[in-house]
Amino acid sequence: MNIDELRKIPLADFLARLGHEPVRRSGNELWYLAPYRGERTPSFRVNVAKQLWYDFGLGKGGDIFTLACEFLQSDDFMAQARFIAEAANMTVAGWEKPTYLPKPAEPVFEDVEVAPLLSSPLTEYLAERCIPYATASRHCCRLNYGVRGKRYFAIGFPNMAGGYEARSRFFKGCIPPKDVSLVKAREIPAGECLVFEGFMDFLSAETLQVTGNADCLVLNSVANVKKAVELLDGYGRIGCFLDRDEAGQRTLATLTGQYGERVTDRSVLYDGCKDLNEYLQQTTKKEKTTI
Repeated sequence: MNIDELRKIPLADFLARLGHEPVRRSGNELWYLAPYRGERTPSFRVNVAKQLWYDFGLGKGGDIFTLACEFLQSDDFMAQARFIAEAANMTVAGWEKPTYLPKPAEPVFEDVEVAPLLSSPLTEYLAERCIPYATASRHCCRLNYGVRGKRYFAIGFPNMAGGYEARSRFFKGCIPPKDVSLVKAREIPAGECLVFEGFMDFLSAETLQVTGNADCLVLNSVANVKKAVELLDGYGRIGCFLDRDEAGQRTLATLTGQYGERVTDRSVLYDGCKDLNEYLQQTTKKEKTTI
């Protein structure tokens, strides 16, 4: 088998051999929980007709080789080819790198409109996540957008590059460009910055009133940790409210390696829960049952 034949392996078959099955199908699109990072809402799409994938959570996509790159976290093309071949139980001849690699596919968001976050099914979804409207409306907006001629809407959380994290009951993704979000507590510099993986956890911290006078940095993806490092240099204290999973622990280790004792793991607050929003939901339910 040569490189071109490896590229023709159906992505669904490749993922199945690695133990990942689609959560749902819509036409030519298969939706998965992202296979190389933890999530509860499927945001990883495979187009079976074009044999391309796109991860709306990371804002990345491409063919089977770029997918192998995400699994391996390596740009070594030969390593990617061997990984694909081993998953398919095949041997490969002709390891030379092709002269052309397709660029990752980008989702096309049409006619994006930004509007105030008013009472709607979006705020009902936030209420289910125990996020009050007053908290969400200070930091979020409503996004109206089109995809292939159809109109959709989502909660929007702005990032530093002019893009938006987009979330609804049925969708989790990003309207590019992907970047981190920095929420300043005051005009003057703060001595502490709190780090969150996603904006739902940041809104949860605001709801629980644990942010105090600290600035807040939302990664919007653990893949953005290098961008976070560039922004955290000026803070004397860094509190991390990261997910209690492997990806969250890797991110915490990266920041601790960079800043040492300046970093505090604040996830002890929600010990036993995956993330801060899950803790908020459990706490809110307990409070309601005791009333």
